Amino acid sequence: MQRLAANWRRAGVSIAFVPTMGCLHDGHLTLVRQARKRIGQKGRVVVSIYVNPTQFGAAEDFTTYPRTLKRDLKLCRETGVDAVFAPNDEEMYPGHRGTPSRRLAATQNFSTFVVEEELSQTMEGASRPGHFRGVTTVVAKLFNIVQPDVAVFGQKDFQQAVVIRRMAANLNFPVQIVVAPTVREPDGLAMSSRNRHLAGNLRRQAPALWRAIQRAQSLVRRSGSIPAPKLKAELKKLMENEPDTRLDYVEFFDPETLKPIGKVRPGTHVALAVFVGKTRLIDNERL
Repeated sequence: MQRLAANWRRAGVSIAFVPTMGCLHDGHLTLVRQARKRIGQKGRVVVSIYVNPTQFGAAEDFTTYPRTLKRDLKLCRETGVDAVFAPNDEEMYPGHRGTPSRRLAATQNFSTFVVEEELSQTMEGASRPGHFRGVTTVVAKLFNIVQPDVAVFGQKDFQQAVVIRRMAANLNFPVQIVVAPTVREPDGLAMSSRNRHLAGNLRRQAPALWRAIQRAQSLVRRSGSIPAPKLKAELKKLMENEPDTRLDYVEFFDPETLKPIGKVRPGTHVALAVFVGKTRLIDNERL
């Protein structure tokens, strides 16, 4: 992949990149189309497919994360992707055997990690210790391998996109970070590879995340300003109305700094993580 990217760049060909963990859905394909739009027909679009063990905690769903490589490759061909980079664990982390850990042990061949120390401390960072250490490390490696001019991420992982944008700026990666809007199912559920774990009544309860966001939007528009603790309590109560949902966190914050906000006003961002059965879902939106 690195040699191919270097050859393209020597030939003056621009590269757009969409990093994924596979099990592709329409949300991913929207990112691919956005990448093509940004780079033009003469450019090259690269998709990576890699379930990165270093961003999973020991008790998280690394082993059960859906893997559908054959189907993913077919979708990439149909959507006009020029190259798919699908490495294995040994290629990405020499000496590592793929066991998820929030603190991947250094090995003889791999002992270097990338750590962002400000934006990654709240929300997903607080709920999943070590998660962003794995994310920033693997994305930095992918940027060095694919050598993109543009990289496209989805807004569903809002905090991740902000952390990666900061990392790219701080470490002088010559790549433009593009964040595309969240793609939703007809009932409002944000598209996610983990949605395939939901069935029957669990799937019917999952749109509660979107209903909570809509409720927050409605209350903020109506009142103009609401104390964050009051609005958090309102959304927690809404979640508890569903028998199989459990709120992990809900946070109201400045979309640039990710710092929590005490008074929620129009323009504030909301993010929440909710367990639906055993499946953990996240969502976010501007209020």
